[in-house]
Amino acid sequence: MTDKDKLIAAKEKWARDGRGLTGEKAAPAARRLPPGQRETFDFPVLDLGDQPNLSTRDWSLSVGGMVENPIRWDWETFMAQPQTELVTDIHCVTTWSRYDNAWVGVAAQHLLKIVRPRKEARFLLLRSFDGYTTNIPLSRFADDDVLLAHSWQGQRLSREHGGPVRAMIPKLYFWKSAKWLRHITFSDRDTPGYWELRGYHGEGDPWKEERYS
Repeated sequence: MTDKDKLIAAKEKWARDGRGLTGEKAAPAARRLPPGQRETFDFPVLDLGDQPNLSTRDWSLSVGGMVENPIRWDWETFMAQPQTELVTDIHCVTTWSRYDNAWVGVAAQHLLKIVRPRKEARFLLLRSFDGYTTNIPLSRFADDDVLLAHSWQGQRLSREHGGPVRAMIPKLYFWKSAKWLRHITFSDRDTPGYWELRGYHGEGDPWKEERYS
């Protein structure tokens, strides 16, 4: 069994066993740390064992499906868009949380204005250069703190953390914030992604402990 197979098997077992679940329910306004989480000052690296070695020359982002204006942005076009700076917390399904992460990138709300989703579109599927996928409700992606991020803590995103560009969706568990972002598909159907097919929740709200399906 390869290291990747062992990782997948371990995380599938977490889903079966309900690892990290406490049964608590807490609104974000009530406290900063969601149920079952612990604060860390590190930034753990979690992936499928394949970290694409992408230069900005190699990278591009395409958007299609149920949109009025499909796009394909190279790096120069992406960086020519309005840039947004945000500070957010990270909550990983593996039970660690990291506070006060400073990001820079293109706001999801700006992207939505460009591509103009059709009225029947309700879901997105994010695809990464390593083959990873994850599904997001459009209502979550449209939040005002969602970015397509290229920088973290004042530095360009490193390869291990998803550079050149990753999604950053802070109100959901961090597996929804796909690294090495390559393509976004808008749809009227909710298509489960990589971990969602392996026992993880379709939406992934940390405050509701939506760790597993």
